[in-house]
Amino acid sequence: MKRIYQKHPKLPQVKVHEFRHTHASLLFAARDSIKDVQSRLGHTDIQTTMDIYTYVTDEAKEKTAEMFQKYMTL
Repeated sequence: MKRIYQKHPKLPQVKVHEFRHTHASLLFAARDSIKDVQSRLGHTDIQTTMDIYTYVTDEAKEKTAEMFQKYMTL
């Protein structure tokens, strides 16, 4: 990462942990299961995954409710 930032100094400097967080958020956005994301991140307890990414799962719940509503009004 250091070499990339040296080569491209205008890039915003992102920490490695932020890439991990983005990766997990994208998995949720792609509708991957909480269990699969937990496994991918290496959390031993699913509650850890839930505690950190609750905002993502809340967004997914909202999308699911909207999809159901659209389906029911067809």
